[in-house]
Amino acid sequence: MRSKLFRVLFTIFSVILSLAIVLSAFGVFTVRRSFPRWKGEIKLTALDGTVDIYRDAYGIPHIFATTAHDLFFAQGYVHAQDRFWQMDFWRHIGSGRLSEMLGANMVEDDRFLRNLGWERIARQEFETMDEHIREALQAYADGVNAYLAEHQGSELSLEYAIVKLLAPDYKPEPWHPVHTLTWAKVMAWDLKGNLGEEIERAILLASLNEAQIKELFPPYPANHPVIVPEYQQGAQMSQPFSVVEKGSGERVALQRTFVHLAQRIASLDALIHTQGEGMGSNSWVVSGKLSATGMPILANDPHLGVQIPSIWYEIGLHCVTLTEECPYRVTGFSFAGAPGVIIGHNQHIAWGLTNVGPDVIDLYIEKINPQNPNQYEVNGAWVDMEIVQESIPVAGGEPQEVTLRYTRHGPVISDGFGALEDFEAKAGIDLPSPYAISMRWTALEPTALFRAILGFNRAANWEEFRQAARDFVVPAQNLAYADVNGNIGYQMPGNIPIRKNGDGLLPVPGWTDEYEWEGYIPFDELPYVFNPEKGYVVTANNAVVGEEYPYMITTVWEYGFRAQRIVDMIENAPGKIDIAYIQMMQGDNYDFNAENLVPLLMQIPLQDERLERARAILEGWDFQNHMDSAPAALFNAFWRALLQRTFWDELPEDFHPQGGSRWYVVVANLVEQPQSAWWDDLSTSQIEDRDQIFRLAFEQAVDELEATLGEDPSRWTWGDLHLLVLRHQSLGKSGIAPIEALFNRGPYRTSGGSAIVNATGWDALEGFEVLSLPSMRMIVDLGNLINSLSIHPTGQSGHAFHPHYVDMVDMWRLIQYHPMLWDSTQIQAQAQYHLRLTP
Repeated sequence: MRSKLFRVLFTIFSVILSLAIVLSAFGVFTVRRSFPRWKGEIKLTALDGTVDIYRDAYGIPHIFATTAHDLFFAQGYVHAQDRFWQMDFWRHIGSGRLSEMLGANMVEDDRFLRNLGWERIARQEFETMDEHIREALQAYADGVNAYLAEHQGSELSLEYAIVKLLAPDYKPEPWHPVHTLTWAKVMAWDLKGNLGEEIERAILLASLNEAQIKELFPPYPANHPVIVPEYQQGAQMSQPFSVVEKGSGERVALQRTFVHLAQRIASLDALIHTQGEGMGSNSWVVSGKLSATGMPILANDPHLGVQIPSIWYEIGLHCVTLTEECPYRVTGFSFAGAPGVIIGHNQHIAWGLTNVGPDVIDLYIEKINPQNPNQYEVNGAWVDMEIVQESIPVAGGEPQEVTLRYTRHGPVISDGFGALEDFEAKAGIDLPSPYAISMRWTALEPTALFRAILGFNRAANWEEFRQAARDFVVPAQNLAYADVNGNIGYQMPGNIPIRKNGDGLLPVPGWTDEYEWEGYIPFDELPYVFNPEKGYVVTANNAVVGEEYPYMITTVWEYGFRAQRIVDMIENAPGKIDIAYIQMMQGDNYDFNAENLVPLLMQIPLQDERLERARAILEGWDFQNHMDSAPAALFNAFWRALLQRTFWDELPEDFHPQGGSRWYVVVANLVEQPQSAWWDDLSTSQIEDRDQIFRLAFEQAVDELEATLGEDPSRWTWGDLHLLVLRHQSLGKSGIAPIEALFNRGPYRTSGGSAIVNATGWDALEGFEVLSLPSMRMIVDLGNLINSLSIHPTGQSGHAFHPHYVDMVDMWRLIQYHPMLWDSTQIQAQAQYHLRLTP
């Protein structure tokens, strides 16, 4: 035991010592040598003409070019200048090649990623896409490669000095358009909808009954907003099906498989930074009849996992002369690794995105041939699986060979979790023996996402915008729209399955055609609205349509608290809505959960002077989770303790409540049932009721805050608990403090919380740290585009210690913004840097 411990400690010491040697040898030079040139002139082959790149005081580039080729070439070049490590890491996720960079501990993640087959699908997309889209992707890749041709190793980024310790021979390969397309698949996974709930239901059904499951997964609140409430068509929904209805033996067998699957998916989600129930987004647009300018104002703030550098990269793309061959004049937010602007505005329109969260993934239980593990049953006949052999390169080790299996539904994702024969069902139970789990997902079919994105960038009106939206099929997004002619609108695109049977809530039999998809909802029947009479559109991952809609989009919406608050603020605005009011809305910290629970908490006898003194700070609280608020600190500590006291004794550890909007509704329903069995603590001999659990949870919260923040309740603050640590996506949790110190930043005090408009989500299992956040904020004034504002949480640069690595964080957390520069005269006048690329 001592020998093993010594080896572990020696390995850690060796890594730290090696890092110290690297830093002492190169010091500031190593850190700064990757800082790119933002001024002067650089000669590059493959350009058609001169390209001017102006950067403002925040390092945000605006690119001016004479051809579309040069525009995207230069975009690839500046992305590589500022964010190449991020791009390189992202493409290794998309291709399942993390072990090549980070060693053998990533092999299992790579195996799962390879099994999903994102790169295979991306290659199919590239081969079949429109020529002009292919040319844009290739021009972008050529720009990236022009930068790589002159920069290698730590000249590209400081991270490569660290990776050299793990993979001495690693050298980034040239960029290929397929790498851009694989990252689109990664983002589709990030926004994948209800796969987690499908697996969670399958696991919980092994220990809970149907009534309990319904209590834990309540329907969307009837009094919360629906994005497009106008649909009045009636239709029968397909009947729900549960493959685990017939006996507890099936439930136990499936549970063990799904526990392994849930763990693998959780590992991938953590890698991509998909965490917590705070994930979501807000967008809204108000028409001229509600705005102070008489023209629309559009706001958007997507909520994604915390990371540094930011997932977004601000940029402006400007054709010097707008022509049919060079039609781009657009600014907004891009992804490093992809051409064009994902969210933003051009000279005619503005658009924003929030996730729909449709049910576009189904899990199928496949009957496997007992005599041949590579065959599965389809309608009574054995069919050969598609078998793919691949090799995973491993830094510092031998390549790992993997066998990947595919059914007609998609990848067999239960492979790699141990021998499935251990889970065989008992005699007389319908679960097949042996079996496997396969996944059908719309993202595993070729799509034309970048035709949609570049279509948005060029669109001049609502009709052209909708035409582009036809190709935005994965991940399906709520598209908010406004234009300079005063129109506003909303479109939901996406490939949304029409199921022959079932509702997508649980795994279904895959050995017949009974649960197959029968196509997708036709685009012209997807929900949309143009110039609604009420004068606004609000999307916040809430229900798109009501029960009258003739198709099923999903049964698992975000529960609509953010949407309700945004609607309330629009409808109760003190006057005409201006940009300052929109800023206030984006920074709103109102907590509906507190509004629901605090009045009840105030009525419960505590019979303890210390607890009553602490509770007194809740008197008169406005339910705003401001960072300096003592009541917010106390309430959120109480909420966390209440979830523990109520549910930890009944639920498996992996599915203890994280908090968030679903649990707001679950608990709101339970407080109306003071004697519900959920309140009883199974670890005690007595039977507890609601008020007893409230009292115990409140005492636990006070104990925790006294231990962490001191004994004076008036000095507690939410910001001292609710801290933001900007963690590097790949190296930020290395476990080696010196490496983490190089790339991580924080902690920073923040306001907000889960299911709040200022959606700084946290996980009640982990503590109060911010895990997801408004990954950018944008406000577009369609009456005068130069008045538009934006911000994101970190900075433009991906280079640690660069002046623009983390220069926006204080503005972001204090709900401040920078100008979203637009007019060429304004851009050049405010430029801090000017780089010219010449042929």
